[in-house]
Amino acid sequence: MSSVNVTRLAKAYDGRAVLGDVTFDVDPGQFVSIIGPSGSGKSTIFNMLAGLDTPDSGAVQAPRSAYMPQKDLLFPWRTVLENTALGLEVQGVPKREARAKAQELFPVFGLDGYEEARPSQLSGGMRQRAAMLRTVVQGHDLLLLDEPFGALDSLTRTGMQTWLQSMWLEYGWTVLMITHDIREAVYLSDRVIVLSDKPARIRCEIDVPLPRPRNLEVVTTPAFAAVEAELMGVLLS
Repeated sequence: MSSVNVTRLAKAYDGRAVLGDVTFDVDPGQFVSIIGPSGSGKSTIFNMLAGLDTPDSGAVQAPRSAYMPQKDLLFPWRTVLENTALGLEVQGVPKREARAKAQELFPVFGLDGYEEARPSQLSGGMRQRAAMLRTVVQGHDLLLLDEPFGALDSLTRTGMQTWLQSMWLEYGWTVLMITHDIREAVYLSDRVIVLSDKPARIRCEIDVPLPRPRNLEVVTTPAFAAVEAELMGVLLS
């Protein structure tokens, strides 16, 4: 597994600077969240890591990644199995092989028995698990998660956070996640990177010194509250 290295990244669109001078590293197997003001260039960084855009200056070094955007983007006319195999099919994997590979993960992702269902028949949490399955089945070491639970209600979101932590611990992915939820960032991450407003720069990087695995009770501990307060203080300053 390779590390992620972002070095002095800068980007402007139509003469307006979005990224100023962004530098950070992510070690293999780490879970790192990026938070910052809306429009501060978080998704722009992900586009460069995924190879969808190029910087004006600076460099990005990252392993092949699988990118999960904010919306699940499941096609309503395809079954859940067909949706989850789509990324592999786009890469040229034969349809039968791609679907067999995706189906192996259905029990792990809590989707067993829903292979032939349509996305409209799934709950919000199940749709997100299907989108995550479609992402990870591609077999890449780096997962880029852009607000993966932002559209979910609070209770479902909490359940999905716990589920994601368990999947990450089991599979050892390297994860970079964009979120606007400070509590989510603290609960899931080894480290949180805080961006400034655009043109974005790194304001600080804060380690989360909480043991793994984390249960929901950890959010009531003084150690959790201290990290949450530190991040809030940076964002409000």
